[in-house]
Amino acid sequence: MKSSRKASASTRSPRYVAYQCLIGWAKGGIFAETLIARYAVELPSHDRALVQAIVLGTLRNMRWLEHICHTLRPAYLESNAKWLILSGLCQLFVLKQAEHAAVAETVSVAPAKWRGLVNGILRNAVRRRSEFEAELPHLSLGVRYSAPDWLVERWVNEFGAGEAEQMLAWNVQTPPVYVRLNPLHPIDIPTEWEPLPQASGWYKLPSGIPFDALKAGQVYVADPSTRYCIELLAPQKGERILDACAAPGGKSAAMIATTAGDIHLLATDSAPHRLEQLKENLLRAGGQDVQVLCHDWTTPCPASMKAAFDAVLLDVPCSNSGVLQRRVDARWRMQPAEFSRLARLQSDILEQACMAVRPGGRLVYSTCSIDSQEDRQVVDAFLLRHPEFSLSHDYLALPHREKADGAYAALLLRSV
Repeated sequence: MKSSRKASASTRSPRYVAYQCLIGWAKGGIFAETLIARYAVELPSHDRALVQAIVLGTLRNMRWLEHICHTLRPAYLESNAKWLILSGLCQLFVLKQAEHAAVAETVSVAPAKWRGLVNGILRNAVRRRSEFEAELPHLSLGVRYSAPDWLVERWVNEFGAGEAEQMLAWNVQTPPVYVRLNPLHPIDIPTEWEPLPQASGWYKLPSGIPFDALKAGQVYVADPSTRYCIELLAPQKGERILDACAAPGGKSAAMIATTAGDIHLLATDSAPHRLEQLKENLLRAGGQDVQVLCHDWTTPCPASMKAAFDAVLLDVPCSNSGVLQRRVDARWRMQPAEFSRLARLQSDILEQACMAVRPGGRLVYSTCSIDSQEDRQVVDAFLLRHPEFSLSHDYLALPHREKADGAYAALLLRSV
């Protein structure tokens, strides 16, 4: 009975839950955040936070932790044992937890057959800690900053070695929580919220999401980089506006806030199951004339939408190369061929959505990618096919410069 109670307690440990999340992630097909939400749902909030820190910290620093693991144990390791060891190394080297607690608690959730192995490797890591930390600056960029070598090479070629390294360094940091205030629903701003000097109405939070303020429509959780496409579009009161790839609705909500709700907004998305939540989010934000509709913009523009809008916001699906700090899965799921595939998809969507812009109207093409193949190259190819549109200006937000997510936005004007 005693051992049964001990086993039961270990399976409720946040370190055990984190280990199960990592095993599930390694099987493929499920995002890390989804696994954390699924496995940690019944844990107290402080334990959920530890699960998230271990899982995301391990994936964000995976190549460096694998390097340490392989140095300590060059021989073959079963996959599940490796993930448990990597989670322990994350606690030691990334989260900087107390050595005894990190080692002992990780060993306690290991199956009996691996306990000696896990204990030996982690204790050896503690003994050689200064050696591993001293060699870190001398490792290859891909290992040092845990990114695929092909992506490192791509960034070095596009941005130069210095810029590439700064972006890679930015991406292994833990992202903060940002909120945008909604002037339609004022809030007493907590003193611990830090205003962003470069982004009026935006705040950096010291801890988790303010759910009460979020439910009341007083704030929207988003990254400050999302403001660029809204600033370029410059929605005006009374305008008819289309947000073509809208869910979950953050950019539509920003347009509502900018115009005090005085716009005629149609928000479309290709996934029917997202529409109810999308409309709820926009009504909570203060939208007065809001419609939602399911439409896939790789298919022809509906006749009822042709030349019907003063402004169109087109935030297309992309590689997420600008948000690798926040979306830890993306760097491991991306493949070089994806950029060409996505550029074709983006071009197809732009080809149809542009038809919704009235003569004299405007369209903003937006991505959360920093890769030119998905950004300026898509825009330039579009302009060659559509002389009725012209590029007013565009903006590339590089994450290490912005101290926020990376993004791209281009303002296209349709002639009268």
